[in-house]
Amino acid sequence: MLSRKRLIDEGIAVATEPATPITLQVMNAQGQSVGTVEVDPAELGGKINKQLLHEVVLMYLANQRAGTHSTLRRGEVAGSTKKLFRQKGTGNARVGTRRSNKRKGGGTAKGPKPRDYEYHLPKQAVQNATRMAILSKLQDQETVVIDDLKVPEIKTKAVADVLKNLQLSDKTCLLGLGKSDIDANRTIYKSARNIRGMNVLPASQFNAYEVLKPKRLLLTKAALQELCKNAKWK
Repeated sequence: MLSRKRLIDEGIAVATEPATPITLQVMNAQGQSVGTVEVDPAELGGKINKQLLHEVVLMYLANQRAGTHSTLRRGEVAGSTKKLFRQKGTGNARVGTRRSNKRKGGGTAKGPKPRDYEYHLPKQAVQNATRMAILSKLQDQETVVIDDLKVPEIKTKAVADVLKNLQLSDKTCLLGLGKSDIDANRTIYKSARNIRGMNVLPASQFNAYEVLKPKRLLLTKAALQELCKNAKWK
């Protein structure tokens, strides 16, 4: 793992060399191109540190663990503590209690007990990892931008049809919504929650793990504007 000082340094690091703008196609709900948008990588940190992403994803996974695992030690299993037979004179190897971890039905030696796996990395490093994750999706052409997404009623088929038109129906997908989509959030969320591999989050709640987990990132125009305030639309 990276040291705490190194994580802080990576969390506040900024690229010094100008990067080439990333051009993305803007699609409508019918899967047709309606323009393009240019994103400056510098707005998302300008570089990707795979080690930092790895550390942050491990943190999110560890924090999701329940830690309720528990095994019975030799002092907790049922059975007598009496020695099975005398030490000498029987011709057998010496034995102790039937609770020994060496016997069937005995206790577990050094088995897991309930514990808390939660830990936290420096806030600056976690924030920068989120920007790196979004940047990686943009650079790898794994992001689809849709100009507008409206669902008049709670209907799973309406969202499924949009995904089909965008050729995303066979991919795991994270749908990012902006603040201006807030009125439609409830309808879109309820319409999309039954689609396998689909997740819906406001852009303000993105984190590195949720961004990197799915194969594709689907952003509304409002969500992209929230993530990249100086994006140039054409």
